[in-house]
Amino acid sequence: MVQGVEIVDGCIVDTNPATGEVIGRVPVSSVDEVAAKIAAARAAQASWMMVPLEQRIAALKACCKSLAPRMQELSELITTEMGKVLPESIVEMEGVVDKDAMLDLVAEANAPEEIDNGLVVREAHGVVAVCSPWNFPADEALLLALPALAAGNTVVVKPSEVVPLTGAAVVEALIAGLPTDVVQLVQGDGTVGAALVGGDVDMIGMTGSSATGKGIMESASKDLKRLVLELGGKDPMVVFGDADLELAAQHAVDNSLYNCGQVCCSVDRVYVDESVLPEFEAAVGKLAAEMVAGDGRDESTKIGPMVSAMQRDAVAAQVDEAVAGGARIVAQATVPEGGGGNWYPATVLSGLAHDSAINGAETFGPVVALSGFDGSEAEAVRLSNDTEYGLAAYVYSQDLTKAARVAMGIKAGQVGINNWSLDAAPAACPWVGHKGSGMGYHSGMDGWRQFSIPKSLIFTTTEDLQKSKAVATVPATASL
Repeated sequence: MVQGVEIVDGCIVDTNPATGEVIGRVPVSSVDEVAAKIAAARAAQASWMMVPLEQRIAALKACCKSLAPRMQELSELITTEMGKVLPESIVEMEGVVDKDAMLDLVAEANAPEEIDNGLVVREAHGVVAVCSPWNFPADEALLLALPALAAGNTVVVKPSEVVPLTGAAVVEALIAGLPTDVVQLVQGDGTVGAALVGGDVDMIGMTGSSATGKGIMESASKDLKRLVLELGGKDPMVVFGDADLELAAQHAVDNSLYNCGQVCCSVDRVYVDESVLPEFEAAVGKLAAEMVAGDGRDESTKIGPMVSAMQRDAVAAQVDEAVAGGARIVAQATVPEGGGGNWYPATVLSGLAHDSAINGAETFGPVVALSGFDGSEAEAVRLSNDTEYGLAAYVYSQDLTKAARVAMGIKAGQVGINNWSLDAAPAACPWVGHKGSGMGYHSGMDGWRQFSIPKSLIFTTTEDLQKSKAVATVPATASL
C-alpha cells in the first residue's frame, strides 16, 4: 500500500477519496512488460527524431486538443479520483487542452542557434521515463512528456498509482495521435517505477517527493542518466507590516488551501511582522473558517478530501504535535460527518515557534501556519532560508524595492512578490527547485532544453556555415 492505495490480484484498487467507493481496477504492469515497452520506445525513437521539429510540435498540439471534447468528463474524473474540487479540476484541464503557446516556446527552445562560425543544434537523449504525480494528474504528465517528445525523444509514462485512470486518459491521447510506440504507458506502484527508472532509459523526468527523488538519483547514478526532478517544498510567505494585509490574508488562505494544500508550491509557513500579527491572524481565521470541506463535485464545497487516509493522518499528526508544543488553533472549518471520506478541516495555527516540526517538514494539507517575526529584512531572509527546501517563496510589501531585495536573498527557484507565482508566472519562466527541492527543471526555455543535449557544429568561417546550413540540421527523412 502506497499513499493508501491497495493492489489486489495484480490490480490497483482505485477509490474515490470523498466516499471510499471503488471507481476502477487497473492492471499493474509486470517488470517484463516495462522492459518490453522501453524496448519498443527505443526502436521507435530513431524515426521519431527524424520527423522535423515543426511537425512534431504540430502533432503534439493536436494531441492536446483531442482531449477538448472530454474536458468536462476528465475534470470530473480528476475530482472523483484524487479529490480536488471541480472548479480546480476544470482549470487543470483547460491548461491541458491548450498547450499551443507553450509548445511554440518549446519549439523555439529546440531551434538551431548560430554563434559566429558555429551552429548549435539540439539532439534527443533517446528514451525518457516520465513519472508523474497525483496532485495535478493530467497537466504534470504533459509538462514532462511534451518537451521530451518535442525534442525527439520517445517516452514511457508511469502515472501515480493514486490516479491511474486520469493518467491513462492523457497518455492514451498522445499514443493515439503519434506514431506507433513513440509513447508508452505503464501502471503500478514503486516496484514498477523502480523497473522503469532502472531500465534501459536515457533520461528520467519525475515530479514527486524528495525521498523518491533521492532514490531515483541513486538508481540513475549507475549509468549517469540525465535527470529532471521537481521535488518537495516548504514554501515561506513573508508579510511585512506595510503589506496590503487584506490581500496578503486572502492569498495566505487561498494558497495554503488550494487543492486541499496538496501542492508543492503551497504557502506552507507564514512569517508575519509581529506589529500586525493580531490583525492578520483575525483576518486569516475568518477566511479559513469559511473553507468548508466536502465532495469536490458539490458546488458548496471549498476544499475536497485529502487524497488518502494516510495523508490525512500525517497532517493530523503534525497539527496535534504543534498544539502540544504550544501553538494555538485560531480557526477550523467544518468537514462532513460520517461517511468514508478522507476529511481534514481547513485549520489556522498561530504562535508557532520557527523550529517547530510543522515549520520544518512538508505538510501537504489544509493548514495555514502563522509565526511572528521582528519585521526586519534580515530576519525575513534568515527564516525563509532555514530549510532544506528551496522551491517557491512569497513576499508581501507595498515597498517593492524592499520586497525585491528580500526576494533576491531567499534561496528559492521562484519568488512571488504580492502574488502566488503558480498563477502569475509567465510561461517562459523556468520552474526550478533550489537545494533539496529538485535537480534540473522542466519549464521555461532553460527547462525545455534539458530534454535534449546541445551539439556544436564548428565551421572554419561564417561563410562556410552559411553554405552548409542546409545539412546542419536534422534531415527531414521521416514524416507523420
